[in-house]
Amino acid sequence: MLLRLLQVHLRPRRRSVALLGLLQLVQILATLALPTLGAAIIDNGVVKADSGYITRTGLAMLALALVQVAASVGAVSLGARTAMAMGRDMRSAVFRRVLDFSAREVGQFGTPSLMTRTVNDVQQVQMLALSAFGVVVSAPLMCVGSVALALQQDIELSLLLVALVVVLGMSFGLILSRTDPFYARMQKYLDRINGLLRERITGVRVVRAFVRDTHEGTRFGRINSELRDISLRVGRLLATVVPVVLFALNAFMVAVLWLGAHRIEAGSMPFGALSAFLSYLSLVLMSVVMVTLVCLAMPRARVSAERIQQVLATEPSVTAPPDPVRAVPAAGELTLCGAGFRYPGAKEPVLSGIDLRVGPGETVAILGSTGSGKTTLLNLVLRHFDATGGSVHVGGVDVRTLDPAVLRRTVGFVPQRPYLFSGTVADNLRFGDPDAGDDELWRVLDIAQARDFVQRMPEGLNSPIAQGGTNVSGGQRQRLAIARTLLRRPDIYLFDDCFSALDYATDAALRAALEPQLSRATVLTVAQRVSTVQHARRIVVLDAGRVVATGTHAELLDTSTTYREIAHSQLTVTTGHYGGSGPDAAAAPTRQEAVHGRGAQR
Repeated sequence: MLLRLLQVHLRPRRRSVALLGLLQLVQILATLALPTLGAAIIDNGVVKADSGYITRTGLAMLALALVQVAASVGAVSLGARTAMAMGRDMRSAVFRRVLDFSAREVGQFGTPSLMTRTVNDVQQVQMLALSAFGVVVSAPLMCVGSVALALQQDIELSLLLVALVVVLGMSFGLILSRTDPFYARMQKYLDRINGLLRERITGVRVVRAFVRDTHEGTRFGRINSELRDISLRVGRLLATVVPVVLFALNAFMVAVLWLGAHRIEAGSMPFGALSAFLSYLSLVLMSVVMVTLVCLAMPRARVSAERIQQVLATEPSVTAPPDPVRAVPAAGELTLCGAGFRYPGAKEPVLSGIDLRVGPGETVAILGSTGSGKTTLLNLVLRHFDATGGSVHVGGVDVRTLDPAVLRRTVGFVPQRPYLFSGTVADNLRFGDPDAGDDELWRVLDIAQARDFVQRMPEGLNSPIAQGGTNVSGGQRQRLAIARTLLRRPDIYLFDDCFSALDYATDAALRAALEPQLSRATVLTVAQRVSTVQHARRIVVLDAGRVVATGTHAELLDTSTTYREIAHSQLTVTTGHYGGSGPDAAAAPTRQEAVHGRGAQR
């Protein structure tokens, strides 16, 4: 999996990789030649007192050293650029795939895990590639070349180098095989820590309100301790690498000196050969250490590569059609024909048999208790996931055959919990229209009843907005989100209970300002409050994922038990506010008057 992932993302940089290999080859050839030239200086120059030979050979060694340095610098620079570019492309690939995911795939992986895979897992593979670029050519050549050149110096001593490579290879293989399972567990614990941290920061006010700081700190500490324990076990295993290397180096160094001294004394080997042998021994050790460093990063990178590949190999359940329709014949028309949706493996559908038609200039309200499927219905129109039964048509075209870009331009959506991005007020509004001028921004802010608080900000349209819009109130976020959608001017507007954080006065003013703007548009609004939808031309009542009633406010009070129960349950809370014997009690509307909207006329 790791090699396949690297091959895919390094293929566009074949020339850079080939040039990198060439530079490393030049570097290693120069490195291997230096000990042989050094031995020649000792045997042919120092021993024979030939200063001319020493000078000529010394200048050749200096030239080789300069070539070695230049090739090394070039290889390191090119390797770093190639590894960073590969990491950038890999992160972009994961990011683009996640953007294509429907809500089903995002829920399958989880937001914390997707964040870890996009950042930390890609970084592990990137760091492995960076290490490998300095080793993939140089280490094998250095090891094999050192042994081969050592054989030319003395065969018996060369056997010690072969034995050194075998011993170190077996030792490192044993150590690395034991670290592999721990890295998979480490990445899972990172997912859990990421999720807990994200949840705690997002819900910090709830934690403090219920005095759960100690409890949440204990939960986080427990997961953190488990990650620490796994990391310590890996660290203890890896800590044995240095002692093994040093022990092998010193042991074989002593063996080379002992055996070499005896062979020099016996006249079987020149003195310079021993010097070359010690240099080649160091090069072999260096190459083994370089390979070891890469091998130490490989288990974790392999686990990370598998996690990245899981994301890249997951096909979105909602995909663009192969031959999309790029124009809608009936602008503003929204039709659901027996539409239904069931989550995979669920016993009961969330929605079933939804028949609904809304045309331009018409406002239809969707009302229902929590869990009745209101938001799911809007998600089917937006094609956040596909209907598992029936069909959804926008502009007379099935959304499954419609070009996604056309669908996004045609349908504007304001969620119940709007999200603002870090930047300025203007930046967030221009998500609706990147080319909109300041005058247009102020116009939609006027309609959304947001001009006043934006003007009170220190820099107006250029005032900063924190990530998620945490530096503005919930009602202000909703109004900015409505303004952002108005700027887009879609044919169809979907409002998902996006007036819930507004007070009654602002709600009324906003609806009055919206009415002329939406007079020719198709509007589908989801609400929890009867007072919010009672003036809609048509109200659709959902219960347990089915349409149980359709009509006006007055008609539904007379014909729909579900609607009447919702209205009366909300009225109970309202009349409870008026209860008492004070002077305001006489002004309280009766239940029947309030339900029929006549209390306000008294």
